[in-house]
This record gives sequence, structure tokens and C-alpha cells, in this order.
Amino acid sequence: MKVGFILFNQLTALDFIGFYDGITRLKTLGFKKDLTWDLCALSNEISDDRGITFKINKVSPDLSEYDLIFVPGGMGTRALQYDTEFINWLKTAKDVPYKVSVCTGSLLLGAAGFLRNIKATTHPNGFDLLKQYTDKVEKERIVKDSTIITGGGVATSVDLGLYICELIDGSETATKIQKQMDYPYYKTGIVNKH
Repeated sequence: MKVGFILFNQLTALDFIGFYDGITRLKTLGFKKDLTWDLCALSNEISDDRGITFKINKVSPDLSEYDLIFVPGGMGTRALQYDTEFINWLKTAKDVPYKVSVCTGSLLLGAAGFLRNIKATTHPNGFDLLKQYTDKVEKERIVKDSTIITGGGVATSVDLGLYICELIDGSETATKIQKQMDYPYYKTGIVNKH
């Protein structure tokens, strides 16, 4: 399984790292030895909204090569949802089996056309912004509609990572990863629509 983390300037670091930590433990703890991942962006480094810089190992890849893409949120999403170059790049993920976002990353999935007639969520402060992309905004922490999975505000990224671990490799694996992370809050406010 190949995961593409979609990064951009002015993202919120916890949105990215909370999810990244859980999902990459599928490999580091030996559950999914075939799991690989790339940090993807339109430039070779990006900075979060407070100055942390991330080095990118895949610049402008064709996102169709991934099994799962993950889009974090942050203030950078406000402008990026109208950035033609970025949105056209994100659209190359149209056939990716799993499209996942947390916080206002769902605005970018929406701008790429992935949320039409799809239940989705975002940071509680962004519900009105999300309504331009779907009339099915759910005020929950995690919403799965088909293969589109969206998470709420920043700290939801940890829960979302565990949720995807469970989806990929079962609840026993997710529980083991949760214990390894010493994280007690998983499984609050989840909506599944298959």
C-alpha cells in the first residue's frame, strides 16, 4: 500500500503529524510491511503556519500512483482552494482508492470535485466554507462516505490515523497502535456511510 501525504505552505503541523504518526506505525510496528509513503508537494520544501519546514521527497508526482492520499488543513487551504495549479494536481488523485482529509483539508478535496453528493466534515469553524462543495456537511469528528474519509478539527488527526489503521488492518491492529501511542480517546463521533 502506497500513501501520499499532500503538503503545502501554511498547513497545520498537528493535522499532518497526528495522522502520519498512527498510519506509519502500521509499518514500523510490523503490521503492514508493504506500506510505503511519500511527502508530496509542489515544491521541494514547505513550511507550516508557525515556521516548521518539511523536506519533500516527491515534487508534483502523479497522485494516481497512490492507494491513499491524505490532505491536512491549515490556513493555507483558504487560498489553495482557488489555486488552479494545486487543484489540478490534486485532481490527479481522482481514481485513488482512499481520499482522506482532516480539518480544512476537506475544502481542498471539495475544490477538486471529490465531495459532490458526499457526506463530509471539517474543522467546526469551517462548516460554512465546506457548504460550497457539499450540501451534506456533518458536524462529527470523522465521516466516511464510500472511500472519502474526512476528519474534524486539528486533534481529530490522531483519531483519523487510528481509524484508517483499523480500516486497513482491523480493530486489533488499531488497538495495539493506540496503546503504543498511549492515546485513550479513539472512537468518539464517527459516522460511517458505506
